Amino acid sequence: METLRIHFGREDLTRVRLAAGHDAMWEFVLSVHQLALPDQYVPFFTTWRRRAVGAVTATGLEGTVRRLAQLMPATPYFPDFLTPVGQRSCFEAGLENVLSTPARRIRADMARLAGNYRRPPSWFGTLAGADTESLGWLGDAVRVYHDTLLAPYTRRLAEIVDADLSRRARDLAMGGVDRLLSGLHPSARWEPPVLTVDYVVDRDLYLDGRGLLLIPVFFGVHGPISLADQSLNPMLVYPVRRPPFWELSDGGRDRMDALSELLGPTRAAALHLVDDGLTTTALAGALGVSVSAASRHATALRRAGLIHTTRHGRHVLHIRTRLGEALFKGDLS
Repeated sequence: METLRIHFGREDLTRVRLAAGHDAMWEFVLSVHQLALPDQYVPFFTTWRRRAVGAVTATGLEGTVRRLAQLMPATPYFPDFLTPVGQRSCFEAGLENVLSTPARRIRADMARLAGNYRRPPSWFGTLAGADTESLGWLGDAVRVYHDTLLAPYTRRLAEIVDADLSRRARDLAMGGVDRLLSGLHPSARWEPPVLTVDYVVDRDLYLDGRGLLLIPVFFGVHGPISLADQSLNPMLVYPVRRPPFWELSDGGRDRMDALSELLGPTRAAALHLVDDGLTTTALAGALGVSVSAASRHATALRRAGLIHTTRHGRHVLHIRTRLGEALFKGDLS
């Protein structure tokens, strides 16, 4: 694991800012990453990804999503112009900011992206031209992806991000920048005047009096991310803590509230998460508890007849029983 070192000057400490809300374009890009990654690496998003894949198939968007995944790969670099400086919660405003990027910036970013491919897709050159037709395709592709896969969850996503921002604002008010940066993320270490973050590449970022904008992201999972181009206004996006029921409808959340009263919130969460099968390690990661604690919760649910456990090689897989499925769905008739 490499390291990102963010160097603060005296002026920078007074210019650390929290975003006003979620950032629509960061959530879009990072959701594409989650859609492209295997389920076992992102257990929080298993249900969303299953639904998203079904929606993509039903609407014939496979080609569009494939191109978007090529344009913003889950690798150390994807184009900065897709996540423009100037946080915007409104999706249309964020997209308009992307589409109004100067052509020279788009060409530079696309050239850098193409350099990461042995054989870059031929359409990269067309988009790098930043003409009306190619930008029109990009706008249409992003809109249809957002409307199909993200819009149904935007309100709930915004609530979770806003809750994280409220907690960070309290940290800032009660303990200043030291408390805010010290508790930013498990992989971040604040040793004044340097914030060190586990990262995919080794890099130093000197703020030089520009301060730092902190943006919470729901779809991020692997740690804080910064822009590749250090000449841009500095920002750092970091993953929020995600409750396991985020993708459910209002009726589903009511049912989960009832299950939480019956089983306790952690075991209700476990019953929801196992769905078609989850290992103990993956369940622990999704619940945010230790493996031994996840095993104890699974044992309690198994003794109650709500899940059964089978062995697959060196791993055990927990799956809801018929009784567990009926209880989860609220249909015990």
